[in-house]
Amino acid sequence: MPKLEGSSARTASDWPPAVQLAAAGVSVVLALPQDALPVVVHWGADPGPLDDAGLADLEAAASPALATNGVDGQVPVAILPEAWTGWTGTPGLEGHRAGTAWAPRFRPVDVTVRRDDAGGAVTTTAVDDDAALRLVLETELLPSGLLRLRAAVTNLGDESYVVDALRLALPVPTSADEIMDLAGRWAKERVPQRRAMTVGTHLREGRHGRTGADAATILLAGEPGFDFDRGEVWGLHVAFSGNHQVTAERTFDGHRLLSGGELLLPGEIELAPGETYSSPRLFAGHAVGLDALAGRFHTHLRSRPHHPRTARPVTMNVWEAVYFDHDLARLTELADRAAEVGVERYVLDDGWFGSRRDDSSGLGDWHVAEDVWGDGRLKELVEHVRGLGMEFGLWFEPEMVNVRSQVAAAHPEWILQVPGRLPVEARRQQVLDLTHPDAFDHVLTSVSAVLAELSVDFVKWDHNRDLVDAGSTRTGRAAVHEQTLAAYRLMDAIRAAHPGLEIESCSSGGARVDLEVLERTDRVWASDCIDARERQQIQRWTAQLLPPELVGSHVGADRAHTTGRRHDLSFRAATALFGHFGIEWDLSAADPAERAELRAWVEYYQEVRDLVHTGTTVRRSLESGDVWLHGAVRPDRSEALFAVTVNERHVTWPPGRVRLPGLDRDRTYRVRPSGPGVAGQTSPRVYPAWWQSGLWLSGAALADAGVSVPALDPDHSALIHVEAVR
Repeated sequence: MPKLEGSSARTASDWPPAVQLAAAGVSVVLALPQDALPVVVHWGADPGPLDDAGLADLEAAASPALATNGVDGQVPVAILPEAWTGWTGTPGLEGHRAGTAWAPRFRPVDVTVRRDDAGGAVTTTAVDDDAALRLVLETELLPSGLLRLRAAVTNLGDESYVVDALRLALPVPTSADEIMDLAGRWAKERVPQRRAMTVGTHLREGRHGRTGADAATILLAGEPGFDFDRGEVWGLHVAFSGNHQVTAERTFDGHRLLSGGELLLPGEIELAPGETYSSPRLFAGHAVGLDALAGRFHTHLRSRPHHPRTARPVTMNVWEAVYFDHDLARLTELADRAAEVGVERYVLDDGWFGSRRDDSSGLGDWHVAEDVWGDGRLKELVEHVRGLGMEFGLWFEPEMVNVRSQVAAAHPEWILQVPGRLPVEARRQQVLDLTHPDAFDHVLTSVSAVLAELSVDFVKWDHNRDLVDAGSTRTGRAAVHEQTLAAYRLMDAIRAAHPGLEIESCSSGGARVDLEVLERTDRVWASDCIDARERQQIQRWTAQLLPPELVGSHVGADRAHTTGRRHDLSFRAATALFGHFGIEWDLSAADPAERAELRAWVEYYQEVRDLVHTGTTVRRSLESGDVWLHGAVRPDRSEALFAVTVNERHVTWPPGRVRLPGLDRDRTYRVRPSGPGVAGQTSPRVYPAWWQSGLWLSGAALADAGVSVPALDPDHSALIHVEAVR
């Protein structure tokens, strides 16, 4: 089939009946009917180039027998499924024009195909003349092998059109017999859950007005028992920070679909004549094994022009050290201690502004608190921090407001609400209506003034409550959709006004983690829980979507504030190592030996962060899940760092040999224990014989035979460094 580089078709006879896009071992084949929307014939492993005859035969091979007692013909399920075809599953577009135009039938009027050696795109423009609607459907295969999808519907009529839902769907084969997604709650985000793909719909809805601590994050379907290193698997992510939904649907006639889109509240999208609604972008991937699928997302994110390129600075946040108890002398001492252990960025958290002495007041009043930080005291702290060679960061919660604040007293109409009643409070706060131009300008102006006055390098951007009864006082309508877009515009405006500013997405911890907010932020705070045992699980599964350099991961106090558990510093630091490393610990309460050990870990992170933040993530579960392996392997496979963590003692003890994956089978590697304190790890009852002398083994031997690991107690980790010698 000839390449259609940049071609644009104006009549149905001009575009091909099918097109194949391929990149990074993935291929997608789209049938492009003249009178219907594109249908995915194949999405998965690349079968190699197919000519026109091959594409036609592949499409014919995919057509099942008419044995369902359904309609008298094939039921093609397009990327935007439509009921007129005989499809009785979930439709792609739900809407109406005062009760009419509720069953659209789109016919293509233009198809544009772009193909290159690393993917390509198909853009289909279709119209339903009777319903007076236009649809633009974008399907793009990225160089990483990810599919990126988006749809936009435009009202061509003279009367308004209500959009209730706009979802896109991708088929998976019958071998995808098991589904998996993530759940969770505050302080325990991203907990995996599995189930069989049975007939019906597995529906995950996010109605928090933010991504949600319980978000599916990525919905997976694959061969039964798929794991980090095996099983064909397909995954879908909705890149949106507001209400959203994903579904895995299996129908009586054998179709299996992954679909997703924004979850719209009643009346949120009513298109006036000429107006357009665009769906969030969907990202979808195929691979063999969860690690390979995660690798596609990581490769995509790292390829973005604005992806963080500088070494991720060791970050200290003072929240768990002082909470709201702000005092210049106390915080100056903490800065001194931070510099002593090698911190590179110092972040002052909540409590520096307005009347914010606790969480009951002051949100929305973005000016320096005179009673605590007046007379230039906050500038004095900033100058002290910078004098110690550290960047300075500051906490904001720009989308929120306390009723007890100057801004709420002056402008109660700026609070999102159902007319006549305020929403139930959460954390004693409400949501500021950023869709109101004056409220938006207030936040932009006041936040920007503080950032400029203090020359802030980094913002921890928090979002600490769900959007409940989130309506606009100007329109009376539900406003979650517009609020989400306004938050994006606010982030964009602040970054444009302050070049070089970095932003962390925090939302009660990990409740705003998605690929759209990451177009505007430089890292996410994965959880408010920094208990190292909990963080092992949280970071392990956040890695299914995000590479470690985008995930804030801090060393906390020996007794975790959220769980009360106690852990050795070596375990806390080894856990934080596989992320954007930081500290959230009252170092003034740490003794000199603890600070010296922490400094050693900071220096170690600085040595290995380039490897961790550019390497390929590998994960394994061993000993029935009681032992975990996590690692980073350089893309050229010349070096790797692995962490072996014991969660519980297995029924047999000590643990067996651990295979080290991802290396070049034909190269020889030197294998050594790594990390601070290795010299003291000599006990033969704990450490294997090779722990002192190291090993020289091939990548094949390390992958197939493996190495013995220490007989660690639960909640302890051992680090293994591997480097090619030839």
